[in-house]
Formats: sequence, C-alpha cells, structure tokens
Amino acid sequence: MKKIFLIATGGTIASEHTAEGLEPQITAEELLAYVPEAKDFCQVTACQPFGLDSTNICQEHWLILAGLVEEHYDEYDGFVICHGTDTMAYTAAALSYLIQNNLKPVVITGAQKPINLEITDARLNLRDSLRFASDDRAHGVNIVFGGKVIAGTRAKKERSKSYNAFSSINYPDIAVIQDRRVIFYIEDRNQIRERVRFYHGMDTRVFLLKLIPGMDGRILNRMSEDYDAVVIESFGVGGLPAYGEHSFADAIDRWCRDGKKVIMATQVTHEGSDMEVYQVGKAIKDRFPVVEAFDMTLEAAVTKTMWLLGCGIKGEAFDAGFYRTVNHDILLAEQET
Repeated sequence: MKKIFLIATGGTIASEHTAEGLEPQITAEELLAYVPEAKDFCQVTACQPFGLDSTNICQEHWLILAGLVEEHYDEYDGFVICHGTDTMAYTAAALSYLIQNNLKPVVITGAQKPINLEITDARLNLRDSLRFASDDRAHGVNIVFGGKVIAGTRAKKERSKSYNAFSSINYPDIAVIQDRRVIFYIEDRNQIRERVRFYHGMDTRVFLLKLIPGMDGRILNRMSEDYDAVVIESFGVGGLPAYGEHSFADAIDRWCRDGKKVIMATQVTHEGSDMEVYQVGKAIKDRFPVVEAFDMTLEAAVTKTMWLLGCGIKGEAFDAGFYRTVNHDILLAEQET
C-alpha cells in the first residue's frame, strides 16, 4: 500500500463560513476524515505548514512546499497538496521548476466548494488526488481537478465557480480519473534519466504587464528600478505598439542594455505567440534579445523566469534555460530553435 504525504495549505476546500466570508479553518486531519475510503488504497500522513486563502500565497510559500517535499521525499511514495484554486496554477508551475526529474507524483488539488458542505466537489477531488498519487505510473507535478490530470505547467483556471474550473492549455490532459480508475493519455515516466533535483530560490522582482490600447513605453521606464524582468502580455500572436513619442522600443532597448530580461507572451489563452508573423512583432524580435513564450501559459512563463533568475542564470544562458522544456511547459520553441 502506497504511503502518501498530505500537505494542507488552506483554500476553499478547507474553508468555513464566517461573518467576513469564507475563511480556511478545516485542518489537514479533518480533511482526511471526509474521504475514509482512501484507507483502502493508501496510507496518509498529514501536515499543515500554513492555512491561507490562496490569494495570499506567494514565492515564500512555494519554497516551503518544495522544501517539505524534499525533506520527506525518501519517506513517501507520493505527495498531495490541498490548495486554493485562485493561484493554484502559479503554485503548480512554480513547483514544476523547483522539483525536477521527479519520479514520484506531487499532486495539487482543491475545490470550488468547502469539503464540509453536502454538495461539493471537494471530496471527489481529494479522493481522486490520493488515488492518482498512489498509481505506479504517476510522477511529476500535476493538478488533479474535476476528474482531469493536468501537467503543472499547463493548467489555467478558466471558470470562477464551476466544478470544471481548470483546463490544460495548448497540451493534452495527462490522464483522467473515472470510476475509481486512472486512465493515462500520456505515459512518459521512463523518459526520466536523472536523479530528482530540488531548487531553493525564486526571484520576486518579476512583473507581468498586460498591454491595453493607448499604453506607451513610459510604464516600463518607471518599473525598471524595481524589477529584474518583465513578462509582457502583448496582443494576438505578439507585437508592440509604436504610437506616440514614448515608444516601447526605446524602453526595451534600455531594459536590455541594463541586463534585464524581457519576455514576450500573449494575452490570448490558446495557440500561443508567433512574433515572426507581423511587422510589429518581427521588428522587436529582430532588434532586441527578447525571449518569446510561444505556447507557454502566463503562469509558467512568470514562474520559470522567477526560477531561472533565482538560480542566478542570466544572459544567453537564461534564454537557453527558458527554451528547455520542463514538465511539458514549452513545445513551439523546439521547432523555432
């Protein structure tokens, strides 16, 4: 019988109604009491490093979670993290970079309704997560939610209330869980050749900038002292506007000369960027050493940048590291480089 380490962090799944609204109050042991049938297929040990609404979770908490997995890695066959849904995709992406070459499953789950309600998705999601973490074929960082298993770098919350809140972006689901069975679509455990590696740093000085019509390059100038990198959500397949006297080109030139990283992404959820298509994108890519996110999610692009800079990786080594595929995070770059 597999030994699973359950890490509770708060979130809706562990919340109760208060006068101020839903607030995490249910403990890790209490969560387990709602899925007694899990005892039939795994032995679970629980801990709770913090109990937060996921709105309040940030880089320091990602490092705590990765540290707990590292500390207990040899003791358990798999790990399940209960987490709020609002920033779950960021946490899943971050842990994909902080824990690599991982032959053991690290599963992140949560719910749209608290586990103590009569009608809720929480019990199913937690039970499915424990079942997936107990499967011999499971490995790496994944989100299990609504019966789907999604690679940690490919998940995005697309619905704010529905039970099928998460989708896999630009990549197939890893597996589904139906009738107490795990049905794999992608099995690549045997492709891992290296020993598991844990990382211990994330650069918090990374900014995500969403373009809107009329915005000019002065916003980047004002940010330059406070950030080491910027991920720009551009329009469509990628490009930057050139109206007005304060151009983005001048601002990006300044960022690059200062050794800061500029990552070009798109605010369109599906199909990714391709800056070679239009002059507004190609001119920027030809002139400056910007990095293009291609088919990556924004959550993955942001956390991968934080991880690389947190490792002290800069310049051309940063570009190479960004384009190296980790946990299925980027595919189009392999065709471009």
